[in-house]
Amino acid sequence: MKTEEMEPAPILGIPLAEPLAAEACDVCQALARQRAAARTAGNLSLVSDCNVEIRNHPHPQRRRRRPQ
Repeated sequence: MKTEEMEPAPILGIPLAEPLAAEACDVCQALARQRAAARTAGNLSLVSDCNVEIRNHPHPQRRRRRPQ
């Protein structure tokens, strides 16, 4: 019986900084509230989903939050 070798673990980069919600955008503000509630509930998958949605929502000249 031949033993197969495992593939090497993937190399992950540094996580992206959490995006800032645009202050003048109701959609971004709603996502930010949803993200905060998800974090409080311990639902980090939903936190990540909200971050993706905020990051991809179209706005000119958004700033990213610096890592802490």
